[in-house]
Amino acid sequence: MRLRGICALVMAVAASSLVLEPVGAHARSGNVAALQVALKALNLYGGHIDGVRGPGTARAIRRLQRRRHLAVDGVAGRRTRRALGRRGRPRLGTRVLRRGKRGWDVAALQFMLRRRGARPGSIDGGFGGATSTAVRRFQRRAALTADGVVGPSTLRALRRSRPGRGRKARRRTPSAGGPVVFFRPLNYRIGDGFGMRWGRPHQGLDFTAGMGARVGAAGRGVVSYAGWNAGGYGNLVIVDHRLGFQTYYAHLSRVTSYVGESVNGGTRVGLVGSTGHSTGPHLHFEVRLNGIPIDPLPRLLGGAASASATRSAPAHGGCEKAGLERQRLRTNGREPAAVC
Repeated sequence: MRLRGICALVMAVAASSLVLEPVGAHARSGNVAALQVALKALNLYGGHIDGVRGPGTARAIRRLQRRRHLAVDGVAGRRTRRALGRRGRPRLGTRVLRRGKRGWDVAALQFMLRRRGARPGSIDGGFGGATSTAVRRFQRRAALTADGVVGPSTLRALRRSRPGRGRKARRRTPSAGGPVVFFRPLNYRIGDGFGMRWGRPHQGLDFTAGMGARVGAAGRGVVSYAGWNAGGYGNLVIVDHRLGFQTYYAHLSRVTSYVGESVNGGTRVGLVGSTGHSTGPHLHFEVRLNGIPIDPLPRLLGGAASASATRSAPAHGGCEKAGLERQRLRTNGREPAAVC
């Protein structure tokens, strides 16, 4: 009996020292997402913020452990989390969260909000305008006071709520060949494409435009993030489109949009720059589906939206149809697609 009690105590202490929730191969965790955000900020993790404890996350943990002369086991225990500094604290639920807060708990909150269809914008550990709007959106849905402050009641509701609940999340995920295409954000040559680059994933396309070139929205949507991103994007604008799609416009020299702005294809969202982790002026453009980066190239139309098309776009209603592109797609044997 005494031996059994000692074993139970050892197991409890070991469990309390782990940062990550026990998750399976395909389970998603807010703590894992927060860890990925912290590792990405230290340039140790180049994958998606997907909350999945996979081999890429484990490799990044081992890199951190080697750098800080810790036991290299790929497990984010207490010492490893301490090595993350301010990015590794505090745990979700240990303080009230509101606009202006930063840290591990904010990143975990953002991931939970996204999983529940509340659209917090970028998962970067910073409680900004987009996160505040998403919190209010969730609070209204959960019949709570919509004050944008995350206390115990909001956190309990988030934990009770199933991932995938809400109007946006109830939609079926479209296939890679689904009916959504986008205008190009600007008419310049594409440099680096989607895929592996320098031994790590490159999650979008780089347009080789000069400093100050005008960047237009790739389609109809609502701006969910507009400002500085500390995770390497620099000045960043995110536009939410229909069917779970988002477009990212990164490294901008200037942001000319604002959170909540309704945009059409061609609406100016910023100017090309070289902010964040950038080696020179260019636009980094991403397309994400339900938070996961996908290759934008198969969904891009032949050019950017013209100024006349932007002016003539109706303020409300469904997605526009690009007439010339529809004809081109038919000629190439493809089904015409709506510009989202």
